[in-house]
Amino acid sequence: MKLLSDSIADDADFFVEQIHVVAIVFDNTDDVTVWATTFFDNDTHFFHLALPFKALDTLLNLAHPRAEALQEEVADALAAQEWPALLEYNSEEAPPVPLPSVALKLSVTYPATEDGELDEEDPDDPQPHNIFYLEGVFVRLDT
Repeated sequence: MKLLSDSIADDADFFVEQIHVVAIVFDNTDDVTVWATTFFDNDTHFFHLALPFKALDTLLNLAHPRAEALQEEVADALAAQEWPALLEYNSEEAPPVPLPSVALKLSVTYPATEDGELDEEDPDDPQPHNIFYLEGVFVRLDT
């Protein structure tokens, strides 16, 4: 499996489809990281998706027959207050969670130095992180 960051052509926002959630990581902040795969450029790619907690609920609602069970798992993990919480979906008992008819608009992130600036080692050719920010969620409506 390839990293999505190794297959992007430039730093423009872009869309991915055929997404499968393989893990959800969160703590007591508003930040969530979703580990996911996508079929992109004729191959399966892995990526990390950074998003606010409220957007996680939107994604879980789109995981149609598993939405309610996933929301209960997240609620149980929140109630346990053991941080960080890691919910994995990469086994026979808990398979990856497909997001059917969903496209995610992602933005690219780059490594920063300790002061928050772009890494100056090679400012002309910075290598992107395999962590993307969620810019938008789009659902295909079949008529």
